[in-house]
Amino acid sequence: MSDSLLSGLNAEQLAAVTLPRQSALILAGAGSGKTRVLTTRIAWLLQTGQTSPQGVLAVTFTNKAAKEMLARLSAMLPLNTRGMWIGTFHGLCNRLLRTHHREAALPEAFQILDSADQLALIKRVLKAMNIDDEKYPPKQLQHFINGNKENGLRAAQVQAYDDFNRKLVELYAAYEQQCQREGVVDFAELLLRSYELLARNEILREHYQARFQYILVDEFQDTNKLQYDWLKLLAGRDNAVFAVGDDDQSIYAFRGARIGNMYDFERDYQVKNLIRLEQNYRSQGNILDAANALISYNQGRLGKNLWTSEGAGEPIRVFQAFSDGDEAGFIVEETRQLVRDGVALSDIAVLYRSNAQSRIIEHMLFSAGLPYKVYGGLRFFERQEIKHALAYLRLMANQEDDGALLRVINFPTRGIGARSIESIQSNARLSGASLWQATCAGGGRSGAALANFVNLIERLRRDTQQMTLAEQIEHMLEHSGLRAFYRNEKDGAERLENLNELTNAAVNYLAEADDRSLTGFLSHASLEAGEHQAQAGQEALQLMTVHAAKGLEFHAVFISGLEEGLFPHENTRQDPNGLEEERRLMYVAITRARRKLYLTLAQNRMLHGQTRFNIASRFLNEIPEQLLYWINTAAPATPKAEPAPAWSKPKATGNGLRIGQSVLHPKFGAGVIIDCEGNGSDARVQVNFGPEGVKWLMLEYAKLSPA
Repeated sequence: MSDSLLSGLNAEQLAAVTLPRQSALILAGAGSGKTRVLTTRIAWLLQTGQTSPQGVLAVTFTNKAAKEMLARLSAMLPLNTRGMWIGTFHGLCNRLLRTHHREAALPEAFQILDSADQLALIKRVLKAMNIDDEKYPPKQLQHFINGNKENGLRAAQVQAYDDFNRKLVELYAAYEQQCQREGVVDFAELLLRSYELLARNEILREHYQARFQYILVDEFQDTNKLQYDWLKLLAGRDNAVFAVGDDDQSIYAFRGARIGNMYDFERDYQVKNLIRLEQNYRSQGNILDAANALISYNQGRLGKNLWTSEGAGEPIRVFQAFSDGDEAGFIVEETRQLVRDGVALSDIAVLYRSNAQSRIIEHMLFSAGLPYKVYGGLRFFERQEIKHALAYLRLMANQEDDGALLRVINFPTRGIGARSIESIQSNARLSGASLWQATCAGGGRSGAALANFVNLIERLRRDTQQMTLAEQIEHMLEHSGLRAFYRNEKDGAERLENLNELTNAAVNYLAEADDRSLTGFLSHASLEAGEHQAQAGQEALQLMTVHAAKGLEFHAVFISGLEEGLFPHENTRQDPNGLEEERRLMYVAITRARRKLYLTLAQNRMLHGQTRFNIASRFLNEIPEQLLYWINTAAPATPKAEPAPAWSKPKATGNGLRIGQSVLHPKFGAGVIIDCEGNGSDARVQVNFGPEGVKWLMLEYAKLSPA
């Protein structure tokens, strides 16, 4: 088994997968097979008996990555992965808080607010406190709250040095109280509440530290301060943290990502095992040489140099257009040629630094009749009709959810006007009750309509108690009036299809989930709402920002707008750290391409209603001239999928030792056996000693002892 599991790994991948039980930092370059290394590491630990499925905690940054990891594990081992703790930070924290909701001071059916729901709650708080939302914009307050939570700070812990910030702190405190009153948590709260729970509850913390002996983290360069602190709590002093990341691909500083976590991790855990995965299985040589040369201009890197066993490939094509219209026209014509050469439209991407750049490209594509898709547009769980349906379900699960009530109390319209809603909010505020309680009290001109709404929600709750999740949703869609409303809408057909798809989403969720309740499904919907996933549909050219392109790859890539002030962005001109982040962004863009890479720029460009005259981006000068082919000026001089291995017991050495066993050597220290061969006096073992490397030892003379 171990031979087949480890076959096909290169030397660095093998060393990473078979490391002994020590913390390690795996510096995984773009296209270097990091997902394979992470997954194989887990399979290796399980297959060799070093831990059980319950002893592994694996953290990813998207639900898509978590699902891919679980699918690969299932293919490698005959293993039921359903109960394993593999998921995103938010997903795992949600699971922890559901399990220990009492200790976390949360109701059992607490709901998760996505970004839009959180903003709506903030607006309600401001209105209730008679705060001028022009002086204190809701989005600014949202950013303030989330930023402090991600730094582990409650309102009482935030230091304010002026009247404006003191007011923000006061509003943060009021927001916290409202969330607690309603029994809701935002995304940042999931992590902060989990961290606080583990920090103050020693028994609980020690339980999980004893359980999760192996902690694996993907995309470590994207972790923020609170995420790193949470990991340190779970790791304690003795657990092994296997951190995989790439400091050259750290591009989310604006979202709180802290590249310094990688350097802190090296110091905090005295990491002796720093393994560089530099062999690239995605791109050809010229593309990698360009990326290496560009990123070398950044200072303080951990350092690596991507290479490939494939050839150099084609030079990188550069097109300097007169205008942004000419630039877009070139992209259209070159795309047409690529399609004629047999490249699928979906395997071609146009990347841009700013969303504003897409308009002219979209216009040209539309005029040329080329289908395109803007990647990262409105996602399923964010669509209006889906938000309405989820609000009804949330209210069925938790009647104290004020945000859900406000969304559907008069949708579809049932004669409850704005004044009646304001009256309900006022009564709730004065009596210290929830909006639901105030609605039940009714009264006024809308008294009958309010009573009908209360009866509707109560009836939905009562009638669906014994139904399956899919049946609950179907019942709600029919009896809430949502389906009837969209049937009567002029353009309601697509929205009806989406409502039908919600039922399908519930069925798919039940097939994969541990928590099969309505509350579990609602949590799943909230956690899925922010995922960057392309929509299924017709073959289409992919348009996206460079940020959205992270983690994707394409046969051919156009990087447009390579001009000073646009890429790198003008906001970073005076900030060395900002310029380095822009360079990392360009590095990510370059490494999305497998075979063909185009760099385009325009001498003048229309942006925000003004024509700008531009000079070429410094990034073009940082790429060696011999790698570039200037199209319109005089020119200056994937691995095959491995078959899933069959399950077998760990191979024994014949000397009481087995593959996967931890051992001690008088000279090389602690290691783990990764292979063995021979018998009797000829028996020898291959041992991974971490910083000392992988070594073959004759058992007769090695003086190995079990660790």
